[in-house]
Amino acid sequence: MSALPYWRLSGFYLFYFALLGATAPFFGLYFAHLGFSAERIGELVAIPMLMRCVAPNLWGWLGDTSGRRLAIVRLGAACTLVSFALILLGKSFAWLALVMALHAFFWHAILPQFEVITLAHLREQAARYSQLRLWGSIGFIVAVVGLGALFERHGMDLWPAAILTIMACIVVASIWVPNAQPQARQDGLDRGGFLRQLRVPGVLAFYVCAGLMQLSHGPYYTFVSIHLETLGYGRGAIGLLWSLGVVAEIILFVVMKEVLARFSLRQILLGSFVLATLRWLLLGYLAEHLPILLLAQVLHAATFGSFHVAAIHFVQKSFGERQQGQGQALYATLSGIGGALGALYAGYSWDSLGADATFALASLATAAAAVIIAVRLKEERT
Repeated sequence: MSALPYWRLSGFYLFYFALLGATAPFFGLYFAHLGFSAERIGELVAIPMLMRCVAPNLWGWLGDTSGRRLAIVRLGAACTLVSFALILLGKSFAWLALVMALHAFFWHAILPQFEVITLAHLREQAARYSQLRLWGSIGFIVAVVGLGALFERHGMDLWPAAILTIMACIVVASIWVPNAQPQARQDGLDRGGFLRQLRVPGVLAFYVCAGLMQLSHGPYYTFVSIHLETLGYGRGAIGLLWSLGVVAEIILFVVMKEVLARFSLRQILLGSFVLATLRWLLLGYLAEHLPILLLAQVLHAATFGSFHVAAIHFVQKSFGERQQGQGQALYATLSGIGGALGALYAGYSWDSLGADATFALASLATAAAAVIIAVRLKEERT
């Protein structure tokens, strides 16, 4: 067995999620800086999430059919950079909407295919996935803290240049990564088509819950920075608060191998949804109290960290070698649908209902998902 290219895989995750750290906390602030209303901000943020409804499935099918997943990753990274550079040419709502849609079409081609490549490199060491993925969290922290301090001192006009720099690093990292192909399964899954595997009990229920989890994050990713700024927190402090959640996520990734050995995927997913319900209520009603806000951010370890790792393992175990790309792509797609709906409802409810009611609706989504997981998924250890 060839040696695991740990640093090459980790380096890609570092830059990929640094881009998320440079966008998710600052999309709303940048568009507000340009003078857009809450409704328009919600619509702009929803566009790349809606693009996840189409792009991952197209690229996933192409990756499974051609087997050239790494080529798709590299093409997606390069086209993401080129298409986002169009933001330098205009700042109207229509132009920004075009840029958001175009770059997201290629950006969402990248991660599902790269997850398949990573798991193919890991093979029987799949439990080490979290040790690679934690570098993505480190990249997220560096981007959030560094850019938060930069924008607080020099303003949001530097945001597009910062994004383009990180995108260029993703292109370089994708060239450095070696290829790998998934192994054929010994459990019979390879003999069934994608739709047949999708009908296995509990699989569809999982995908519905993945969408609900991302729907619940809609208010968080779209408005939490604006929410905290309204409560009196500075942009530097907001960056640190975002990074606190990711530090908690990193700590979880370090011990995730032991967590997977001790608990079933059903238990991990159920716990993630229950803690997500608590987190959104704390952010909506008690975020002005710093100790409670710190607790809410630490819960990011559950609402993203443990949920995402368990989800990746669930998808890998549910599909055969020739359907891995489509399985990961469907996970990304339904997450995108949920995230887009979350951003849209948050945009329309933020001014009319307020932050507390908007986050309360998010908590209802995760509470419903917890019930579905408890009823529909069977116990299964990794």
